[in-house]
Amino acid sequence: MVNLQIGSKSSSRVFKLRVVFSTIFFTSIAIPSLYQSILELLWDYLKTSTFYQWSTFETIWTVACYTAIESLFLSVFDEEMTVDFKGFRSEKTSNASSPVRTHRNLPRGMRRPSRRKSEALTYIFPLILMDLTMIKKFANVPLSAMLSSGNYDPGLLLQHPEPLTNSTLSTPFLSFGSQRHTTFLLPTLHNFTLSSPLQTHRALPPLAPTSRRLAVELVASFIIYDALFFLFHLVLHALAFLRPFHAPHHSHYAQLQPQITNQLSVFERLGLVLLANFSLNIIGAHVLTRTLFAPVFVWLLVEIHAGMELPWGYEKMLPAGWGGGAAKHARHHVTGKGGFEPFFGLWDALFERVVGMDRI
Repeated sequence: MVNLQIGSKSSSRVFKLRVVFSTIFFTSIAIPSLYQSILELLWDYLKTSTFYQWSTFETIWTVACYTAIESLFLSVFDEEMTVDFKGFRSEKTSNASSPVRTHRNLPRGMRRPSRRKSEALTYIFPLILMDLTMIKKFANVPLSAMLSSGNYDPGLLLQHPEPLTNSTLSTPFLSFGSQRHTTFLLPTLHNFTLSSPLQTHRALPPLAPTSRRLAVELVASFIIYDALFFLFHLVLHALAFLRPFHAPHHSHYAQLQPQITNQLSVFERLGLVLLANFSLNIIGAHVLTRTLFAPVFVWLLVEIHAGMELPWGYEKMLPAGWGGGAAKHARHHVTGKGGFEPFFGLWDALFERVVGMDRI
């Protein structure tokens, strides 16, 4: 195996991609009116779509994105682009220089879809359970609409001008007050009745976001997630009693491959999803931002686990040193040190300088 060097053709492709994405990003911020009519048409369609109103939409959408993106990476898997690291320490890592490959030149450890049913079930079930039992709270949604979606009487707002309490809502969980910024980040259970046994609907904002809001929220949410997951990932390695929850993700043969992205314990998978959700909620992201966040998020996760140093990888489109990339994450899977940050490089660099990677 050799690392693919970026030739003039690849460099040209990276330059063109930089120009395209930079143009879209900066015009979205500087000239939001350029995109507003398109966004309004799109949002008018989405907010009236029955499927988009389902409480389970985000889970289904994320799973669909993951399935499509993982399949795409598997279809283009190329050993000439695989990251090459030597000096592995065990049977699952010591054969990195000559990994055993399966049919169609795929790395050892690849599983057929029929053998991944339990993985799909353990991923989807906890998320669907939360979707069907908790009220969806989104920025810019009228509180009356949120209450209605959770099978509560919106008339409570008139009867109780002060923040509503647990006893007011007859729920053993958390308050859901009229001053919803105080509980916006906290879960609230659906009001379960025979006529409404599950949370099946989510209330949506009436207005479309601007392109400026979308661009800023997407960047902000990834920066926040990157920092939060750095800490979460670091703790999973540093604390002995948490290491078993992270062990499944590192239990693979030497060659990284796309399916390892979702090779997670239930604990780690829920942590990943909840941190991503928190990163969006803490900034009051519009629902459309959340919808766009999912495919980008999934793409980046699969890319860093694909084991391929792509000539057009996202880290090559960012300024030098800003992005992590597949090579950095593969090194983490080899050594267990460094690369705790999923997408960028700031926190890993600071940690290495202040603490040192050998301390973990």
